[in-house]
Amino acid sequence: MTTHSAILCVALGKGLSCDALAQALHGHVVHQVDSLKEAERLQLLLSVRVGVLLLDAGLSQPQAALEAFLLRCWQVRWIVVLPPSLLAQLYWRNLLHTHCHDFHTLPADAARLNQTLGHALGLAALAPRLRPDKPALLDQMVGRSHALTQLRGQLQRVAAVLAPVLITGESGTGKELVAQAVHGLSARRSAPFIAVNCGAMPATLIHAELFGHERGAYTGASRERRGLIEAAQGGTLLLDEIGDLPLELQANLLRFLQEKTIFRLGSTASRQVDVRVLAATHVDLAQAVARGSFREDLYYRLNVLALEVPPLRERRDDLLPLAEHFFERYASERASQLRGFSKAAELAITAHDWPGNVRELLNRVRRAMVMASGRLIMPADLGLAAVTPERAAVALDDARVLAERAAIAASLLEAGSNVAQAARRLGVSRMTLYRLLAKHGIPVRSHQRDMGRAAPD
Repeated sequence: MTTHSAILCVALGKGLSCDALAQALHGHVVHQVDSLKEAERLQLLLSVRVGVLLLDAGLSQPQAALEAFLLRCWQVRWIVVLPPSLLAQLYWRNLLHTHCHDFHTLPADAARLNQTLGHALGLAALAPRLRPDKPALLDQMVGRSHALTQLRGQLQRVAAVLAPVLITGESGTGKELVAQAVHGLSARRSAPFIAVNCGAMPATLIHAELFGHERGAYTGASRERRGLIEAAQGGTLLLDEIGDLPLELQANLLRFLQEKTIFRLGSTASRQVDVRVLAATHVDLAQAVARGSFREDLYYRLNVLALEVPPLRERRDDLLPLAEHFFERYASERASQLRGFSKAAELAITAHDWPGNVRELLNRVRRAMVMASGRLIMPADLGLAAVTPERAAVALDDARVLAERAAIAASLLEAGSNVAQAARRLGVSRMTLYRLLAKHGIPVRSHQRDMGRAAPD
């Protein structure tokens, strides 16, 4: 069953439960929540297109919060079930007219509600499911640096196979964007992409969230529920911040990776699941294995294919193109008189070390677009110190050295430590590459075995 046939049921009110609609919702996959925050999380996670809002007469939810929620989740065809007394209020009539596909009054007629849901699901199924093409997906990774160009090439090779992928990189480098590109470039791109932040879920809930649960599995489990792994059926599951997954759950995940089966909480029956697994982390998992906080067997199961997302300080050629990209992307937020970045702002961007990586650059640009009072963004608007051209030139020289070192290391890695092959990839002579290895302090001892058999320059 696709995510288009799933229904999100949001019960907002004391004593309200979606279980009362069980007869009308029979046969559908239903995700039940009792808060707007959880409803929005699931809607984004599972791309649910049909939802039921269950309201009571004494609703304590602020009206502004509810309307903002409906504006953010405008893709969902909402069916509201509410007491007749609310229809007498102008606010609720306007809200139903503006945001909702249909409505029913309590007590709901199961047959009529089921017919409404079926019609809404049918219309949702007709909506086009966009498949971004490969160039569009890769263009989302803005920049022209050697490190990013190399990553784009690796992405296309990795996306063509179904093996697990371990995506590493510092916080804020864009690991989830890389995972989305792997999914979007793969044969599974029309199936769900589910991202799970293992570090954001409470340890007491993560098992049920990932693997699902049966009715009565624990107090409050009034009906069975699919987990996020099952929700990704046929598609891709991203386990973000996998290094934060508790040890006891690592064993369950390992069994899933080995056998492609899961056990819901409270069930003794296994379920077959076809999901490609991507994992992302800013933690050095090899060190975590040495510390005993991460299972060695799980590490090798996940680390079949590896993608390393470079930090922004190693992509300095991408700084200004990225800043311009964010300026255009959030054009609706900027002051009407704002035209772009001043030369001083560009120098400050180039000289900054960007410890927060792409996320920090995005946040600083968005803040500057709001706070700038003139026609051009200045360093102070970005929260950066102004720098002299001389200091910026030094920073640029440092960036070139880092980029050169990264290019050499990447070419050696791709050439299997064969210096002659690496030199050909870089377009330099073998002896020139040896000089560059010495200049950057890259050990050459392990590469000298090919000197005797390499062709003379």
